[in-house]
Amino acid sequence: MRPAWGVATGALAVSASAVLIELSGTAPGTASFYRCLFALAPLAVLARAEHGGALGRSERVRAVLAGALFAGDSLLWTQAIGEIGAGLSTVLVNLQVVLVPVIAWAADREPVSRRYFAAVALVLPGVVLAAGVTGGPASVAGTIHASLAALCYSGFLYLLRRGGQDGRTRRSYLVVTASAAVVSLAAGFLGYGLDLTPGWAAIGWLVVVAVCGQVVGWLLVATNTPRLPSAVGAVLLLLTPVGAVVLGALVLGERLSPPQLLGCALVLAGAVLAARSPAASSPCRSGTPARGARPRRDSAGRSAR
Repeated sequence: MRPAWGVATGALAVSASAVLIELSGTAPGTASFYRCLFALAPLAVLARAEHGGALGRSERVRAVLAGALFAGDSLLWTQAIGEIGAGLSTVLVNLQVVLVPVIAWAADREPVSRRYFAAVALVLPGVVLAAGVTGGPASVAGTIHASLAALCYSGFLYLLRRGGQDGRTRRSYLVVTASAAVVSLAAGFLGYGLDLTPGWAAIGWLVVVAVCGQVVGWLLVATNTPRLPSAVGAVLLLLTPVGAVVLGALVLGERLSPPQLLGCALVLAGAVLAARSPAASSPCRSGTPARGARPRRDSAGRSAR
């Protein structure tokens, strides 16, 4: 599978999470904790079958931090929905399309292509339209929560991408998910709502969330984003809000307005533009050689890093 198509497929699988969590009727802490908890067993099986040794100390620290950021994004975004509405909170959280390439440029000096800016010019207004933003004053608290969620989401995506560059993506992602479960559990006790016995119906929906979004969706993203430039991966992940809008219409009976349909079309056009970029099928430029490439050697015959 080409990396761009892998990220796109993962983003669409993740897009089902919002509808499934809505069907579960659970609080943010409950949903965030159980979606991670139920994903641990299948991820452990997949990680065990992965080649390579155990993660190093720095890799484990990075994975734990990524998991904490994922939990923060999930909890803060859900909190913002109740304060400023699903539309505006979705727009703010998906500012990751701008933030992730900036983080990659600042940390790794990864270049950003002109085609990325062209894709962003299509995607950002598309996200606004697809989210169904109608305007109106937003509360200060909701704006702060959604903005902090965008920062957490961007940091999570950057660290997730870095964690998959050593060929042990599944082992790293298993630690990410375990860390997110622990942080979600603690946050649930501290005020984000945690019900350890939500009922069998809710448990069933959260199991589907874990398999569809946490295992299939995010594992596809974690596997393929290291093989793409940060800018391309960030744009392709904007298929998630579009998928959520479409599934909301099909499953929950939410009607799409003409502006939302136009927004979906703009986001899809931007994603296709990013995926067709020549850089989309090349490895990331953060010092990791392409698979099969021979390392350069210095005059003494040592491998150059």
